[in-house]
Amino acid sequence: MNHDHDLAELHHQALRFEQLLGTAIIGQERAIRLITLALFARGHVLLEGGVGVGKTTLLRAVARAVGGDYERIEGAIDLMPNDLIYYTYLDEAGKPAVSPGPLLRHEERLTTFFFNEINRARPQVHALLLRVMAEHSLAAFNREFHFPHLQVFADRNRVEKEETFELPAAARDRFMLEIPVEVPGDDRILDRLMTEPRFHHPDRLIAEVPEAILDYRNLNRDGERLQQQIQVSERLRAYVLDLGRATAHPESYGISLAEAAMDEVIEAGASPRGMSFLLRLARVHAWLNGRDRVLPEDVQGVFGPAMSHRIFLKPVYEYQRAALVPELIQRILRTVAAP
Repeated sequence: MNHDHDLAELHHQALRFEQLLGTAIIGQERAIRLITLALFARGHVLLEGGVGVGKTTLLRAVARAVGGDYERIEGAIDLMPNDLIYYTYLDEAGKPAVSPGPLLRHEERLTTFFFNEINRARPQVHALLLRVMAEHSLAAFNREFHFPHLQVFADRNRVEKEETFELPAAARDRFMLEIPVEVPGDDRILDRLMTEPRFHHPDRLIAEVPEAILDYRNLNRDGERLQQQIQVSERLRAYVLDLGRATAHPESYGISLAEAAMDEVIEAGASPRGMSFLLRLARVHAWLNGRDRVLPEDVQGVFGPAMSHRIFLKPVYEYQRAALVPELIQRILRTVAAP
């Protein structure tokens, strides 16, 4: 088998996936690239963004372009774990009946699962989702359900704080990336979004995206092939290790912030899982940029989205997260020596 030819054809498909998504979802090139990275690195995604910036439309377009089945659930204070598994109702005869819930109704075809406003759901719901994300399986109705192709996308409501529950560290660490979906900064793009009728009807807009540009059934296999064939030097691995350690102990690398003493700010940094995810993403980043080996710029290109949600601040500093964490990320990249 010609592996180079296979990867070249896959590379063409990945770029076509990005290009066709970008014609429907304009002004979100960075978010589309990061989602592409997550698709081929086979990781779950946490989305950050305000209301009305197009997160749901983007994910529905991604689901259509990948194929398989799509489900969405809304976070709410009264949502319980069983609501993800089944729901009860009265049938035509007026008798109680049970049907599979959003996690189970598609079984192995479930590919894209969107949990909107996940921080509105109770910790018990987070715990159930955590198991499904980690094990791609769930026991219910006296049988085991498997979701081999499942990718979870979750959105946090960052505006409203009433009746919300912050994601625990274990849940945040399960997400490979935190992807910002922001209002486009280009006024020409905003003008198009406001005035062109095609952007006023999400269903029609999503229908413009061809179905199954990528085959969801092959993504696990393709992702593993990329990890095996894109090379990483020993010096590059040491660089990733230093970057990960610097998220937990920045003062050991001479990194400081004017706003606080570093040994009093950080509760915890990147886990071994997080550093592994960083390297997986860097391999895919190198491949998407036409290289067969990872360079420091590949690691640097994904470091912020892979690490910012894995830096845990002490409670007294958590309210400053939006300012402190991005600055810390930049100082780590500027300070830790690259090979």
